[in-house]
Amino acid sequence: MNGLAVNKMTPDQVKAAVRAIPKDKFFVWDGVNEDDRPLTDAELKSGIEEAKRKRGRPAGSDKTQIALRVDNDTLAAFRATGQGWQSRMNTVLGEWVKSAHG
Repeated sequence: MNGLAVNKMTPDQVKAAVRAIPKDKFFVWDGVNEDDRPLTDAELKSGIEEAKRKRGRPAGSDKTQIALRVDNDTLAAFRATGQGWQSRMNTVLGEWVKSAHG
């Protein structure tokens, strides 16, 4: 036994019960477990807006994404420095620009 309650409804009773579910609901909340409660429209919209805000560069960023080919040993050396290696590589390039053109 899998621990689930046995459904003693006939197939016709199941079909009738499914047809009785309101069309605007995915499931009917029984009010027992708050974690199973469907999201309100406001909660759903808030979650979508929050997800949109977290994607991509922060607003006002002055960085541009590019594709850049570098030697494997150079890439390995920066990656070996751990998380944030891309920012460190950007800092090194910026320092070079200042020293060469500054």
